[in-house]
Amino acid sequence: MHPPSSIPRRRFIVGLTGGIGSGKSAAADRFAALGATVVDTDAIAHVLTAADGRAMAAIRSAFGDTVVAADGSLDRAAMRAAAFADPQVRKRLEGILHPMIRDESQRQCETAPGVYVILAVPLLIESGTYRERCDRICVVDCPEALQVARVQARNGLGEEQIRAIMAAQASREARRAAADDIVDNGGTLDQLHAQVDALHERYVRASSLA
Repeated sequence: MHPPSSIPRRRFIVGLTGGIGSGKSAAADRFAALGATVVDTDAIAHVLTAADGRAMAAIRSAFGDTVVAADGSLDRAAMRAAAFADPQVRKRLEGILHPMIRDESQRQCETAPGVYVILAVPLLIESGTYRERCDRICVVDCPEALQVARVQARNGLGEEQIRAIMAAQASREARRAAADDIVDNGGTLDQLHAQVDALHERYVRASSLA
């Protein structure tokens, strides 16, 4: 009998992405319910930009108090407005946040207890760094009009602002072209769950071979 290896088994990582309002969170929640570990870069970003978050000192230094809420956390509405008004602002913010998010997501992937990892990254297609870390890319997809309607219902943003956010992301066609697996979220939640359930079985099998 061979002694157990001290080298941890490599994690099987599925990159999960989709445009704003596509239903990434609903898909991620279902994967988590089935036993996958979800590493969510949006959630990491929220922790980093909370009142005591590690990114806030650098953000305050770079942009001033106008993007800091009364409780010391990031004022997301003010930051969003500034970033879309000036692409350089967005790049400076990304320069602060992205390295921190990459490091923390890597740490979480390496220590994940689930049978495999769902690495949820809104801008995964746009970022070569994340794509290189994934064994498969799963895209949650729906018609653009449905994206707009969902974001309006959820966040109360105007269509023009939502379209601006969508324009800053990869196109629907680019995401679909980059996908290994596509979840069609143009229907009901039950239909979404059925597709995720089928993919989960495939990912469990694949993870056993990783």
